[in-house]
Amino acid sequence: MKYRSRTEIIALILETANSGGVNKTKIMYKALLSYPQLKEYLSALIESGLLEYQESMQIYKTTDKGNRFLHVYNQLSELITTKTKR
Repeated sequence: MKYRSRTEIIALILETANSGGVNKTKIMYKALLSYPQLKEYLSALIESGLLEYQESMQIYKTTDKGNRFLHVYNQLSELITTKTKR
């Protein structure tokens, strides 16, 4: 497995939670994280306002701020990929 930056992992988590809300297990498997890693990331993302937790349904959802992050992240990824292909 190749090294992944924190930013890549955050983007994976936000992408996963962007599908109308998901539980911890689905995020953990999609982002390939251990449970302690998952707890750390979820806490940081909620605190920064990129992710929200809905207690009533026990799911995580990407916020508007999180969607803006994903948009910018994808744009930067495209630029970097385009530059390195030349």
